[in-house]
Amino acid sequence: MAGANERQSIIVRTSFIGIAVNVILAATKAFVGIFSNSIAIVLDALNNLSDALSSIITIIGTKLSLKPATKKHPFGNGRTEYLSALIISMIILYAGITSFAESVKKIITPETPVYSRTSLALIIFAVFVKIALGLYVKSSGKKVNSSSLLASGQDALMDSIVSASTVVAAFVFLLTGFAVEAYLGVLISLLIIKSGIELIKETVSEILGERIDGSLSRNIKETVKSVDSEIKGAYDLILNDYGPERLMGSVHIEVPSTWSALKIDSVTRKIRDTVFEKHNIILSAVGIYSINTENAEAAKIRENAKAIAEEFPEILQLHGFFADIENKKIRFDVVVSFSSSDMNNVIKRYKERLENSYPDFDILVQLDHDISD
Repeated sequence: MAGANERQSIIVRTSFIGIAVNVILAATKAFVGIFSNSIAIVLDALNNLSDALSSIITIIGTKLSLKPATKKHPFGNGRTEYLSALIISMIILYAGITSFAESVKKIITPETPVYSRTSLALIIFAVFVKIALGLYVKSSGKKVNSSSLLASGQDALMDSIVSASTVVAAFVFLLTGFAVEAYLGVLISLLIIKSGIELIKETVSEILGERIDGSLSRNIKETVKSVDSEIKGAYDLILNDYGPERLMGSVHIEVPSTWSALKIDSVTRKIRDTVFEKHNIILSAVGIYSINTENAEAAKIRENAKAIAEEFPEILQLHGFFADIENKKIRFDVVVSFSSSDMNNVIKRYKERLENSYPDFDILVQLDHDISD
């Protein structure tokens, strides 16, 4: 996993390469487009300039994301990268809308293009350059988990399709005498608009907060349980995303009710250290569920509670179960699926079934959500 400085270096270097390549391509295409009277090629040149702007925004966003934490923003500025990706997505959408409008104008008032072998050779070369740039930027984005680079790389690959279509339009005109580039421009513009909308949706989803990746969630919980053999389970894992590679959260563990405060303190500290070492994730809190493992009657009630839960398809899990036999109290959490139309009603009906089986007990059933696998 790349460190913060190495990650920044890769993003900035990749972005500078993108700026240089896009500026050169934009100048070349603008020259060809003007002299060949091709609206499609001119629009393609403008699109390259918007890509250069996207790379500049990526650099600025990366720099801002590394600003140190302050009293006002104690978790740092890592989410700035998501805002950068959102701005880039909006630029892509704007470029698509602008291209669509210009293409429609050229359909209404067409102009005859004039192509030369040199201009066609330059545009064909630009297609391969753009494909190579897009693959390189996306590869770098995956390597350092950068939404901005991934968005820029996807945009570059879309641009290669735009450039390729201008070549197709040119050959169609040379072979048939029919200028199709304006119509092709409309189709390409719609593809760009679609790409921009999809990227906006993805970025907004990241800003809102997405479900933890299932494999990561399971690996973290296994790490937590591996710290001490007496840990019966790890639950309620919550991770808050404060930017790429900046995750902070909490987890609950089930431990025997016989554990002393000294042991709990020692184990929870070790859990935080181990999770950070293995996953680079900060656990700000490790909560405790105590289970009375030495009481046979409590264990029997627990198994019966699980059996009753199987009657409710929406119930995914029980945890934190504790039955106080002496004082006639039962407490635990129930994880209900998001597919349930009424989670509170599920808990109510389940609790009623349990109360029928144990009328003498005061039963507390806490609703829990299916936050992580």
